[in-house]
Amino acid sequence: MKKHYNWYRLLHILAIVLILAGTIDPLEGSVLIVIGSILLAAVAYLRNDRHRKIFIMSAIFIVVGVVYLFWISSLGGFGGTSKLSWWWGAPILPYPIGWLVIIITLISRLIRKNKLTTSH
Repeated sequence: MKKHYNWYRLLHILAIVLILAGTIDPLEGSVLIVIGSILLAAVAYLRNDRHRKIFIMSAIFIVVGVVYLFWISSLGGFGGTSKLSWWWGAPILPYPIGWLVIIITLISRLIRKNKLTTSH
């Protein structure tokens, strides 16, 4: 059991690193964010984490938004000199929303963990 815990912990850290590394360039790094969010959701599911539903839904949001992002990019983008209006960008919103939910959840977990360790 301890061996599984170490693998889960390593994969959890790797997922967070991928998500943060992808944040440097949200367009080019979107692939890293997708991989990291799926990995984070999978580890949370396997560990029966209390936030697993949040991570799974966020990963789904990110995947949907990024798939749409690449599709709309293949059409030449939207707004500006493109033939497509800015409204074509609306379905991309699940991507930053999912990313933001993951970041907020991770930060709140870290704060809660620090409060628990300092109060004892």
